[in-house]
Amino acid sequence: MLIILIRTLFIYIFVVFAIRMMGKGELTELQPFELVIMLMIAELAALSMENTGASILNNLIAIITLLFAQILISYINMKSEWARGIICGKPSVLVNEGKINIKELQRLRININDLVEQIREKEYVSLADVEFAILETNGELSIIPKANKRPVTVEDLNIQPTYENMPISLIIDGHINHTNLKIAQRNENWLLEQLRVRNISDYKDVLFCFLDENKKLYVQKKD
Repeated sequence: MLIILIRTLFIYIFVVFAIRMMGKGELTELQPFELVIMLMIAELAALSMENTGASILNNLIAIITLLFAQILISYINMKSEWARGIICGKPSVLVNEGKINIKELQRLRININDLVEQIREKEYVSLADVEFAILETNGELSIIPKANKRPVTVEDLNIQPTYENMPISLIIDGHINHTNLKIAQRNENWLLEQLRVRNISDYKDVLFCFLDENKKLYVQKKD
């Protein structure tokens, strides 16, 4: 039992490290080669935890090999558009100028019901609202609506928007983020004074505190 526990914890830490090495892109929509590598790593990790009689080193070497293969393929994809087209494929236009591309649907083995369902999931009620529908290489459907169906923007209204900063978290669950304080060009004394103004004597009583995009301080106490 103890051996299984130790092996499981070790493999867990190692696989988390391997996925972190692959980059944050792996946590979003996966390309086909990325999905294959993730599945293989999961299988190797499971074997390492289940088969206590086998050497864990062999599976670790295999996982490291897959890790370097993924990094190498990702680098090639970054540098070569030709290689990217072979490894990841190319986007497919399923709706072109408001008309369904039936040949492309047949090639990808997608029926019209599936296409319409995905369009509705993108919050477009009707196919008549869509100018282009593009199936990306990661399987995500991108929609370009017709001009009269596009949301109105500030630019369309000829309004000059004010600049908005990014919200900055200062206290999370009773812990001050000193790095973010420096980014916000504030110090701890200023923060404590702001809390006292709100009748909060101890920052450890604060659940969440942040500066919004307009530099306004928001504070929520713990229950």
